[in-house]
Amino acid sequence: MSTHTSSHTAIGRSSAQLAAGIVAVVFLVVGVLGFIPGVTTDYDQMGLAGHGSMAMLFGVFMVSTLHNVVHLIFGVVGLVCSRTAHAARLFLLIGGVVYLVLWLYGLLIEHGSDANFVPVNGADNWLHLGLGLGMIALGLLTGREGRAVSAPHTGGGGR
Repeated sequence: MSTHTSSHTAIGRSSAQLAAGIVAVVFLVVGVLGFIPGVTTDYDQMGLAGHGSMAMLFGVFMVSTLHNVVHLIFGVVGLVCSRTAHAARLFLLIGGVVYLVLWLYGLLIEHGSDANFVPVNGADNWLHLGLGLGMIALGLLTGREGRAVSAPHTGGGGR
């Protein structure tokens, strides 16, 4: 029985790639679900963008056509980035920062104003905070793992 540990899974993908791929698939699924009546309540009141869109994913999260398309694009970008460990880690870190900025945006704007073009509500704000922190944590944890198993420095000159 082998005790060798590696940052690669049985299919040859790093844990950063696996994490980015899973996050990307979740974004794709959520983006598609946002266009399904029943899963999205008040579907007939979905707007292109803005706080006037009264559609609610799972009856909780405000969505619009723009919001759903952004989820789909984020999912596609995540799948593309999951092709390499470095890009996967960057997707998780940068994507996490984007969601923290979106969380701050949701806290700072008046939800009933034209500034709420995404649109977001209180439930979205909590979700964006969790996504931001979770993605950054995944990026940092999978990055550490990758450095721990990299080839040792063989000496010589600096970088």
